[in-house]
Order: sequence, then structure tokens, then C-alpha cells
Amino acid sequence: MASLTMYPADESLTPRARQVFNLYMITAIVAVLLFMLLGLTMRLNEAQWISIPSTLFYEFLSMHGTGMVGITSLATVGVMWFFLRKYVTLHLWAFAANYVLFLLGAVCIALAIFVGGYGALWTFLYPLPAQSMGLWSPGAAALYIFGYILIGFGMLLFYLDATAGILRRYGNLGRAMGWQWLFGGTVDPDHPKAVIASSGVIIANSLGIIAGEVALFMTLVNLFYPDVALNALLAKNLIYWFGHMVANATIYMGVIAVYELLPRYTGKPYAVSRPFIWAWLATALYVIVVFPHHLFMDFAQPRWLAVMGQIASWVGGFPVFVITVYGALVNLYRSNIRWTMPSMLLILAMFGWAAGVVPAIMDGTIRVNAVMHNTLWVPGHFHFYMLIGMLPMVLALMYHQIGRLNQAPLKSAADQIGFPLFLVGGLVFVLAFLYGGQSGAARRMAEHWDAWLPSDGVGAIGAALVVLSMLYFAARITLGLLKKPATP
Repeated sequence: MASLTMYPADESLTPRARQVFNLYMITAIVAVLLFMLLGLTMRLNEAQWISIPSTLFYEFLSMHGTGMVGITSLATVGVMWFFLRKYVTLHLWAFAANYVLFLLGAVCIALAIFVGGYGALWTFLYPLPAQSMGLWSPGAAALYIFGYILIGFGMLLFYLDATAGILRRYGNLGRAMGWQWLFGGTVDPDHPKAVIASSGVIIANSLGIIAGEVALFMTLVNLFYPDVALNALLAKNLIYWFGHMVANATIYMGVIAVYELLPRYTGKPYAVSRPFIWAWLATALYVIVVFPHHLFMDFAQPRWLAVMGQIASWVGGFPVFVITVYGALVNLYRSNIRWTMPSMLLILAMFGWAAGVVPAIMDGTIRVNAVMHNTLWVPGHFHFYMLIGMLPMVLALMYHQIGRLNQAPLKSAADQIGFPLFLVGGLVFVLAFLYGGQSGAARRMAEHWDAWLPSDGVGAIGAALVVLSMLYFAARITLGLLKKPATP
């Protein structure tokens, strides 16, 4: 079975494709490290171990939030491309164009924040970009919005190329996702899980990005023509549809690495099943309508939307999560797994996703949300499954690719220090967030009350440990990817 070959021939990269893939991965890990440094600075400020101006804090918060969501999207697009290209024809120009548009958008956003002084956070909630109280100009807000538009357009371009390739191979997205086996027939166990996951992501995330692009263009018009007023509630729904979907899509693209790589390290097949197909169908549909759980505290929100968000929060995240974790555990059970860096990172990713979704589901409950949503509980839960869940999926592919270049999976002595440092630091960091949240510590605040300072300090220590481990990972992976392939 091809999936059990450690480094199959159809995954080898041409020199040009390898250059573009390396740009994705190296840019991603270096940028993640830089944004982590911003996050560490903010935690140190909240703990009162350093002091930075409040305006600079909100600029850092805007850059950190925008940058982390954007760069993890770029990295997981790289994961999706790396594996999907084995099964369908993808054009390298579309993959490269997404990278170029992302860089252009990132430059616009960085200039808007650090030169223009924009500090309205990643959500760009209408009408805040236009009402800066003199802290930034409409031009800075427009540059920030335009940067987002470029990034969204690049992702849509990549998805269009991926969709075209899937349609050429399978005829329609339904067949690509295995819907022909939902109610009967013999499921092809070798039907590519990467194709199923990619198709689900394309359906859900394309709609979210389009919703975001609409909100962005509406905001851009309002910035230059203030008389063109928008419906604030409609704009907020579109923005959170976009933001929630893009953030969730990073996990759903990243998990392709688990499907593709884990069987190679366990030595056991990871076949497609009917429950797997049903799970991805349910997730692709539910994740589209789950975003109203961000709006439970909006009194003007229609009740039916709140009810939909509540039900989707309880139901939507479970199917693909449960079937993936169960499948990974079955694949791991009684296997002769090779405990190298890629396999350890893949198992860590499953833990981070599993544990991180628990406080997320809790916050998606209206009664809990009313108390916890504006506290550090929220950054606690999404840092949990993004930092300890999604990021290890990407790191696993990076390490696996280094192993291909060296003709052997890697686990050096330094790796054995970097991995536990990342794990311990990550757990301390996210648990400090969650503890602060249940203690009532407010999120998005540059200054904290004295009662919250101890947990802020613990969180800063955890963040520092994560940054140290990422310094090592960034150097290790960058040097490894730039190495010339070893001759067999």
C-alpha cells in the first residue's frame, strides 16, 4: 500500500516546486517565531514585568492575531498542496501566486500597523476601523483592509485551482468526498483521505472567505465614503463567519498530514471507512453555520441564529475530530511505531486538538459564554488547539521532509530537548490562559488587576519556553529544508 512507503516517489518535488514549498515552510516557521515574540511581549506587559504603551500593545495584538491566523493558513495550505498534488493535477503557478499575494497582503498589514498606527485588532469590526479617535488615519485602516483582501484572494485562487483538479479527476466534489458510499456500496479503502479533507475544506472555507471579502469591500467603501453606512450586525456576522472559518480551516488542512504520515510510522494501514466519510460531510456542513457562537452576547442577534450556533457548537466539531482521533488511536494500537520527531509531533497534535476542543465546546454553550467569552478563557482554548494541535501537524511535515532529504527520519539529541520544552511550555502557557479566564481576567486588555498578575506571570514563563523551543525548531527546519537532497 503506497501510504505505508516512508518516502513515496510521487511525493518527490521538482527543483522549482521544492523552491516554492520551501518558501512556504521557511516563511511560516520564521513568521510564527516573530509573532510568538510579540505574544511573549504582551504577556510580559500584562504581568507587569515590562511596560509598553497601551497604543503599542494594541498594535502588537493586531499584528499577532492577524499574523498568526494568516501565517498558519499559509502553512496549512502548504500541507494540503503537498499531499493533494499526488492525487489530482495542481498548477504550481496557483500555489506560487497564493504565496506572492500573501506576502503583499502581509506587507500592507504590517505597514498599516507599525507605520500607520492601526490597532483595531484582527476582527476589523465595523465601524471601528473608521473611528480611531485620532490614533490612525482612514488611509492606514484602508491599507490594513486591502492587505486582508489580497490574502483572501490568494487563498481563493489556490482553492479554485484545487477544485478544478479535483473535478477533473473525480467529476464533482461529492464523489471526491465519497458521498456515493454514504448509504451503501463497498467503500474503497484506498480512496485518498487527503482528497476528502481537501474537498470539505474547499466547500466550507471558500464560503467563509467570500463572506469576509464582502465585509472587507464594504468596510473599504465606508472608509472613503462615510455616507455609505453599513448594517453593523450584518457586517459583524460576515466578519466572524470569515474569521472562524479561516481559523478552523487551518486544522482541517493540517490534519491531512496526520492521515498521510501516521501510517508510515506505525506500519499499519489507515483506511477510509463509511463513518469517516459521514464525519467529513457533517463537519463540512456544520462548520459553515457554527460561527454565531461568537455572537451570543449580541442582544440584537436573531434568536434563531443563536440557536443554530448553539446546536452547531455542540454537534459540528465532534464528527471529524472523533473519527480522526479514534482512527489515530486504532492505528497506534499494537503498532511498532517509530518514535521520531514526525511521529511524536503527530501524536502531540492529536492530544492538542482533543484537549483544546473541550474548553471550546464549553465556551460555545450560551450560559457559559455569557460569563467566559470576554475573558482569557477564549485565547486559552484557541491557543490550545492551534499551538499544541495544529502547529505540530505542520512541524511534523517539515521534519518528515527533512528526513526525506537525509534519507532517514530524524530524532537528534537536540530534538529530544526541543520537543519536551515545547510541550511543557505550551501546556503552561495555555493553562495559565484558562486559569486566568475562569478567574475573570479580561481579554484584549493591556493592563490587568493585581489579582490576575500571578497567572499572567506563569503564562509569560510558558510563552518564553515555547519561544526557546521554536528558536531551535526554526533553525533546525530552515537549515534542513535548504540542504541538498541526499543521493540514494
